[in-house]
Amino acid sequence: MKHRGRHRRRRRGRALRATLAGTALALTAAATLISASQATVADAPGALKPISASEGPGRLPLTEHRVPERWLDRLASSMGRPVGVGTVLAGADRTLRGAADCSTAEKHALPVEPAATRAYCFGGADTRGWRPGAVTTSGDADDDGRWGGNRVILSGWTRGAAGGGSMDGPAPERGLAKVAFVDADNLGRPRYTWALLAVPVDGGRDYRGLVSSLSGMVWYQDKLLVTTREGDRNALYVYDMDRIQRATVDSDAVGRVRGGWAAHGYRYVLPAVGSYALPGGDDVPRPAAVSLDRSTAPDSLVTSEWVSADGDRHTRLWRYALSRDPARSGLLATDSSGHADPVEAYETKTADVRGVLSYGSGWYIDRAADRPDGHGTLWRQDRDGARATECGTDETRQCWSGGSGSLSYWEATGEVWSQSGRTLFALPLASVDRALD
Repeated sequence: MKHRGRHRRRRRGRALRATLAGTALALTAAATLISASQATVADAPGALKPISASEGPGRLPLTEHRVPERWLDRLASSMGRPVGVGTVLAGADRTLRGAADCSTAEKHALPVEPAATRAYCFGGADTRGWRPGAVTTSGDADDDGRWGGNRVILSGWTRGAAGGGSMDGPAPERGLAKVAFVDADNLGRPRYTWALLAVPVDGGRDYRGLVSSLSGMVWYQDKLLVTTREGDRNALYVYDMDRIQRATVDSDAVGRVRGGWAAHGYRYVLPAVGSYALPGGDDVPRPAAVSLDRSTAPDSLVTSEWVSADGDRHTRLWRYALSRDPARSGLLATDSSGHADPVEAYETKTADVRGVLSYGSGWYIDRAADRPDGHGTLWRQDRDGARATECGTDETRQCWSGGSGSLSYWEATGEVWSQSGRTLFALPLASVDRALD
């Protein structure tokens, strides 16, 4: 994928933002106001506390490991020539329901204030038994918001929890991980299809399913970075969006089977091309939420760990620079030994963080709801303090989506995308900032 015409793309992006501002959906009524019984507000977390990224609790070096090219070539030789994102979208065989067709419970998952301007719901049949967790878009992949000629949303799911349910913590799921490729060129009727995430084994002669709770995911240039579960020394797995393989056998199995290759019944599979490993030790933190920040130079990956609300320490946040080397497109910047060190680190008093976003001087931190049917809080923090929207007659700060996970900012349109249960939604980042005034 070539990246060119940045100024032309930004002009198109400004025009698109103006169009979206004039056609925003009126979804405020879809999100029921919070009752007084839910008005208990966690103490404001205060300002972000900078900590050293080179030593102590702020140090979190990641070591890059690449799957040998010969493994990937051997797999492609057996499975057939890899395909790209456009081919996957051309075969999209499912349709997201629009906001009007979402159930009352699905609409209740939307933020109360600020209101979502777009909302869609996945079908129950193909998400039952799967847990949603991560969202990224072609707005992360390229600065014009497109990948090739397509606008795309990716939604990550993990098998092993009730479809549509909220996240109950970062405990590992004994299941597979899949990604919905959503064709966002026509947001009046977005269509999607599934691809399974896998890891090559046996020298590229086979693959296994990725067993991971997808709590975070970023698509940058031609790479997709996803979080991994507790117990895995790898912090992130890396996928190449130009190395999508077709499954040839419709079977619940995963990998090489009699007659060809299976991907748990899905038509496409992504074999990992690399990973980022954590340092040793039982107390090493793990990135749980990730997102892309295009407001830095170079672009950067930001991440947060998950700390329970009844934990005895603060949540840490990290920033990693992304490589500017064309030969390392989509990867973290590393030293000669393959180590990626954070360039910034912070502590926040916000606990139970399910999503993190950084843009400009602000960090947006999604704190989960206190109960399954409740709403969470979206804090905006910086070195000066923390603010959150107030809503309802009791002026509660629990105004955000209840079970939302990752946050992804589509710079070309100015929208933030997230997901709560089966409900995928978006709203302008500007509306979040205005609600804090």
